[in-house]
Amino acid sequence: MPHNARPTSPSVNRDDVERFNRLGDLWWDAGGKMGILHKINPVRVDYIRDLAVRHLHRDRYAEPPLEGVTVADIGCGGGILSESLAGLGARVTGVDPAPNNIEVARRHAEKSGLSIDYRNTTAEALAATGAQFDIVAALEVIEHVEGQRAFVAMLSGLVKPGGLLFLATIDRTMKSYALAIVGAEYVLGWVPRGTHDHDKFVRPDELSGWVRRAGMREIDRAGMSFQPLSRSWARSRDTDVNYLMAAKKDL
Repeated sequence: MPHNARPTSPSVNRDDVERFNRLGDLWWDAGGKMGILHKINPVRVDYIRDLAVRHLHRDRYAEPPLEGVTVADIGCGGGILSESLAGLGARVTGVDPAPNNIEVARRHAEKSGLSIDYRNTTAEALAATGAQFDIVAALEVIEHVEGQRAFVAMLSGLVKPGGLLFLATIDRTMKSYALAIVGAEYVLGWVPRGTHDHDKFVRPDELSGWVRRAGMREIDRAGMSFQPLSRSWARSRDTDVNYLMAAKKDL
């Protein structure tokens, strides 16, 4: 594939790929346009670690706790989640259709001394290879793809029997319109304007249904909420805006 070519597939939204492709090194500017991902990343990583230890029967006291666990980080961007999971011992494959994202991710992983298999490709192309993983994560991705239900089904095919699928997205509510679009994009400037389309937000029960039809079962869901006093993010019961979901493929 020519340098800087954009791999495509039925789920790829070209406008969104171009928007994220332009971010470049801003992925790793914790005080910049992608700073919110750095703030919520510890919540996401703890969620994955805790459920992986429990459902993949890992030793919770082992160091690192995910030693040897294979992970596919779908829509990995600049590698924020990938690096955190690799730091926990996982063998991570990071996939993104935006070539600049992969270039930035590779450079940063090298500087961090981490070995991560980054690929400028699509989730569908990865699935076509027959690859399967202990964990598949698609966090803050579903609201940016086309054919969301089919995308979830395709992700399920990447999960090994007994493995886990982790999803994070935004609920389609008036509250999420007020906070995730008006507030985060236009008032606070936490993310670039135009990042989100409220019509592509997904209700938790919708997502759970797609997961079930894909042959998996939901094992957990949790909200991610901003704590104004500490100016940090935490896991919560409120799924009206940002939320996480975990599903398992039974043996």
